[in-house]
Amino acid sequence: MKVLLLGGTGEARELAGLLAGAGVDVVSSLAGRTADARVPVGEVRVGGFGGAAGLAGWLREHPVDAVIDATHPFAAMITANAFSATREVGVPLLVLRRRGWAAEPGDNWHWVETASAAAELLPELGTRAFLTIGRQGLDAFAGTGLWTLARCVDPPQPRPTWCTLILARGPFTVADEERILRDHTIDVLVTKDSGGPATAAKLTAARGLAIPVIMIRRPPLPAGPEVVETVEAAVQWVMRASHSPST
Repeated sequence: MKVLLLGGTGEARELAGLLAGAGVDVVSSLAGRTADARVPVGEVRVGGFGGAAGLAGWLREHPVDAVIDATHPFAAMITANAFSATREVGVPLLVLRRRGWAAEPGDNWHWVETASAAAELLPELGTRAFLTIGRQGLDAFAGTGLWTLARCVDPPQPRPTWCTLILARGPFTVADEERILRDHTIDVLVTKDSGGPATAAKLTAARGLAIPVIMIRRPPLPAGPEVVETVEAAVQWVMRASHSPST
């Protein structure tokens, strides 16, 4: 059994380790956009495929029994390309997507569809913003006129001059997030519905400090591929596929 695993997420790294331990030949593909990315177990390739057509060509040249898309929930283009390419080549596709966050009592969340919509709403909710949306989409907030703190893993290029930038990689603790919110007198938080525990502490901190949150919705998944929410379910899917007559 050979699997192409797309994504540099924590779930992708965990899945690569479990599959390799079960005797599955795993090729992990990383986009290469993050400096000093954490490398998973097994064979690793870095860089894009060149869209859906490029991925389809790669799959023809490097036959695999299945493709698992374990990319970030907001990597919509990669997911769309994976769906198109695997359908063209006839390779099974599984999408691993961690469950999104759910508001709890005391939360004051405002859902929007895009970063631009978040930037438009922002001045109505506060005057000192904390952006935790990564590098992509930051430019949408350049014209708000608000004091802005932005946190990224790697610095945007060119480096923005309209905001204060901090570079950090999760996981973060609630105490860490509360310290940032208090020290910078933040009165509104902007984030994406990434889900997962690694960066959820900011939501707990915002709830405790009664800070409103602008939450950007995930892009929709393409209709067709099977979707699971946990690494364990993905392992089970691969094990079933490895024992099917067609594999």
